[in-house]
Amino acid sequence: MTTAQSATDPATTDPTAADPTAAPAGDVPRKGGVVTWACAPGFPPAVIFPFTPAERMGTRNILEFQALMYRTLYYFGSDGTPNVDYHQSIGEEPVWSEDGRTARVRVKPWKWSNGETVCADNVLFWVNLMKVKGPRYGEYVPGYFPDNLTEYGKLADDEVFFTFDKPYSKHWVLHNQLSTITPLPKAWDRTADGPANASGDLADVEAVYDYLMAEQGDIINEGNEHRTRWAESPVWSVVSGPWRLKSYTLEGVVTFVPNEHYSGPNKPHLDEFRQIPTFSDEEQYEVLRKGPDAEGGFQVGYLPLSFATEPAVDPVVGGPNPLAEHYTMHPQTAFCIRYISLNYNNPTVVGKMFAQTYLRQALQSVLDQDTAVRDIYQGYAYRQNGPVPMYPRTEYVSPRQREGAWPLPFDPKHAKELLEANGWDTSRTPAVCVRAGTGPGEAGEGIPEGTELTLLMRYVEGRPALTRLMEGFRDAAAEAGIELRLREVYGSVLVAEDAPCVPTEETPCLWEMCCWNGGWAYHHPTGEILFSTGAGGNFGFYTDPKADALIERTVTTDDLDVLYEYQDYIAEQVPVIFTPNFPIRLFEVANTLKGFGPINPYGMINPENWYYAEDPA
Repeated sequence: MTTAQSATDPATTDPTAADPTAAPAGDVPRKGGVVTWACAPGFPPAVIFPFTPAERMGTRNILEFQALMYRTLYYFGSDGTPNVDYHQSIGEEPVWSEDGRTARVRVKPWKWSNGETVCADNVLFWVNLMKVKGPRYGEYVPGYFPDNLTEYGKLADDEVFFTFDKPYSKHWVLHNQLSTITPLPKAWDRTADGPANASGDLADVEAVYDYLMAEQGDIINEGNEHRTRWAESPVWSVVSGPWRLKSYTLEGVVTFVPNEHYSGPNKPHLDEFRQIPTFSDEEQYEVLRKGPDAEGGFQVGYLPLSFATEPAVDPVVGGPNPLAEHYTMHPQTAFCIRYISLNYNNPTVVGKMFAQTYLRQALQSVLDQDTAVRDIYQGYAYRQNGPVPMYPRTEYVSPRQREGAWPLPFDPKHAKELLEANGWDTSRTPAVCVRAGTGPGEAGEGIPEGTELTLLMRYVEGRPALTRLMEGFRDAAAEAGIELRLREVYGSVLVAEDAPCVPTEETPCLWEMCCWNGGWAYHHPTGEILFSTGAGGNFGFYTDPKADALIERTVTTDDLDVLYEYQDYIAEQVPVIFTPNFPIRLFEVANTLKGFGPINPYGMINPENWYYAEDPA
């Protein structure tokens, strides 16, 4: 994969450059055809409204569902590198004022599927939603966009402006602030009583939001029948992207057809794109073995890591493909990190234990990433030492974290020593607190004497490789005196139940450790979305004033040393337990299907680029 540009020279995709998705010489795309896609088990799309809450922020909801229908203001990663692509973006390149505080953005006159022109009001509709309902949006961070605006508004029907409270890194503003915007159509600016004006009046936002959430339906209930009506909805059927929803069954089968009014580049070649749920890696692999033309066959699936037959030399390139007779492998290496979330808001002693840095360091020290990379993931994975993605290769990773296992290599003996030095008797498992208190050598605030070091580790079911990782984690933790009680949970249920929470009578907030086999895909890895106090992606409610201050420095400069200082601190503090990183999927693409690459490093998919070639004359 092409190496990304450095942070000091943020790149964009040249709109005059050759289209990386263009058909290879000799291939003539055929109009028509159907592609069936095998979905990973456990995560049917639960939210169609792009203003997605944190508990439903995920690849299946956003990147593989919403993004096909509702295009964001800026589009990233089209050429396989972590850069903005203005050619495929609704917004033109921002124009900055001399003082570096005001950005002007012109909106291209794309069309909504109902004939409306995409305009400045559509952008302001979204920003006003964030202004009023920000805490219910998964990428909202208190103090950042739009809280860090002193003024914003419309300059013309096709132009908006944003004035920030101080100069920030322009690269960061584009990648982490303006990137959160999804223009919303005028047809959505209404309540059950009729049209409203949420794009121009903050007083209308609450009622419009409530109406749209009612049209969306329950975001938690797996039997939400609203999903079966989304395709015909006068709200959700108004789209800006290359696809519109044809149907969504309660069984989770999603069917898209082309949006014939799509005015962006790369119009779809296919007649239909179908997403079919699978219930385990084993089931999906067995279907792939039969080939794409078999009854119920998939044209796009994935090779489960547990079924890789030979090691990969490079996780980006992959290794020998056991399905090569019918499929071509495309590793989907994303600009992301993976981790286990910890619930700092758990009101029991568990929350108090997670507040102790030494205990988190002990947990990180008993997760054997290197053995997992070699023996479980067959070389398709790579260790993740801290909060900045290791792949695609960039200069963003601090020198200390680029090689080896700094700061916390696998070392159960060191984990045991950490616990013993802080008031725990590790002669048994689970270890027992024998020195309560907040002084040197004591367990820490809120941890009474006699407390047992036992933790519930819930993780997504149906992933054999993840199960092996969790079992190894449990066994090594036991060597240090930590009891991990493992429990597999259906994916969509897991992320709904082990969600950001504040303890109340209605939501006791008792989850402890959670692994959904994922993490977070960045645009720019400054960390405010994951580790700032109160951030939407800060699922466990981690808070650290020093981390907040270091993150605040990273967003105002492109100085790499500032980014390194922040990430080295986070790596040592381990607010989450970093796990081996690996491609989102090892895509298996039918040999007859063209246009699949290059792979988007942000996890987005572009079925509008896929096609079957005309038979040679």
